Amino acid sequence: MGSLEGIITGFQTAFSIEAIFFVLLGVFAGTIIGMLPGLGPISAIAVMIPMTFGMDASIALIMMAGVYYGAIFGGSTSSILLNAPGVSGTVATAFDGYPMAQQGKAGKALAIAAISSFVGGTVSVILLMLLAPALSSVAISFGPPAYFALMVLGLTAIASLSEGSTIKALISAVAGFMVVTIGIDPQTGTQRFTFGNINLLEGLDFLVIALGLFALAEVCSLVLNRKDESIKNAHNIGSLKLGKKDFKEMSGPMSRHSILGFILGVLPGAGATIASFIAYITEKKISKKPEEFGKGSVKGLAAPETANNAATSGAFVPLLSLGIPGSGTTAVMLGAFLVLGVQPGPMLMTDRPEIFWGIIASMYIGNIFLLILNLPLIPYFAKILKIPRPLLISLVIMFSMIGVYAISFNTFDLYMLLLFGVIGFIMRLFAFPAPPFILAFILGGMLEQSFRQSLTISNGSLMIFITNPISLALLIISLLSFVIPIIQQLRKTKQRG
Repeated sequence: MGSLEGIITGFQTAFSIEAIFFVLLGVFAGTIIGMLPGLGPISAIAVMIPMTFGMDASIALIMMAGVYYGAIFGGSTSSILLNAPGVSGTVATAFDGYPMAQQGKAGKALAIAAISSFVGGTVSVILLMLLAPALSSVAISFGPPAYFALMVLGLTAIASLSEGSTIKALISAVAGFMVVTIGIDPQTGTQRFTFGNINLLEGLDFLVIALGLFALAEVCSLVLNRKDESIKNAHNIGSLKLGKKDFKEMSGPMSRHSILGFILGVLPGAGATIASFIAYITEKKISKKPEEFGKGSVKGLAAPETANNAATSGAFVPLLSLGIPGSGTTAVMLGAFLVLGVQPGPMLMTDRPEIFWGIIASMYIGNIFLLILNLPLIPYFAKILKIPRPLLISLVIMFSMIGVYAISFNTFDLYMLLLFGVIGFIMRLFAFPAPPFILAFILGGMLEQSFRQSLTISNGSLMIFITNPISLALLIISLLSFVIPIIQQLRKTKQRG
């Protein structure tokens, strides 16, 4: 069966009454799950696997895919309104989304997030349909040296995430690197920084740290800064209408990061979280007004929201074409495929076109449903800000603790959540930015693993990073992105002098 016939078969599957119903059910469930801090699509899909027994495999997988990208779409709501990321892919959304909500522009922020998510998701689905077969070979060509160079490129942006002092940003990043090394060394099996505590053998979960540094640190600030004017302004939801100026500001980030997010999503292991951070950093670097980022910038909100939704669709390329999960969620999806008797990989496109193309075609419907569901509900979501502050603080703490406990069912993680909440508040007091810490934690594990794998392949020779063309190109870009801002700063200093 050719690609055209497969696409037609896929659309026939996706546009059946049963498939449309389960797409709607999946994206609705995903949106609700994404809004609850800490839960995320992994646990939702894992719970759904037993429920799909007896269902048609294509319909069941279409529904689970809807939960996945629906959770990323909905995760922005709690990031914007409460500074409590619903899923890891929406941490960067909080950088400018939450300040907008504090300024009384919660409605506008949610509208920007919804439209950016829709554009990113839709563009990436088009790219997925056109390029899925060809991009599988690109995903394979990204070996350990290329991944190491990509992580280095991401880390050169730490200075961009500083809120004044670059030294403090670097200290924060070093702390993130230190925390990510906690646990069992994946290569040698030795324990690192566990202090004999068995609860630390598997390391610390990303959401424990993210919710601690953002949500609980914000709770501490709310409790201690009772007369903060920004909190009073937060009760004003503001208008949902976006003007021509807003759409003009959004158009650039949406067009750029739909493609960038999709490409990063295709790479196994990158995923929506890394895509959103790199999109945010890239947009800040190319912006003519970088000082607006972190204070309620439209571009700073549109960029990560576009990229994380685009990356979600991109993650299906290695899963469907190669049978390689690109993230934790797609790893659970791989398990769902196998339970339903479907083997993802190169033969899926020809053997089961109704599944391969049906999942892709269903994403068009899913993204439309998500926009229809989210835009009318924005006024109701935003009313969360009108909840009395003592009750709101209690709800943030409760949802954060439930979300963290649901990950591992281990009370130790709750203590870690409180610890990082205190650390986050102390970092705020002394003006140490949290984003570099989070970025270093996300990239640190992959950086170390890919570096060691590269040296194993090359018998300890660093030349592998130079001889690999993809790695060399990314390292050159990394060097330029590090050196150019320094040169520009020196020129400005000379001109002033």
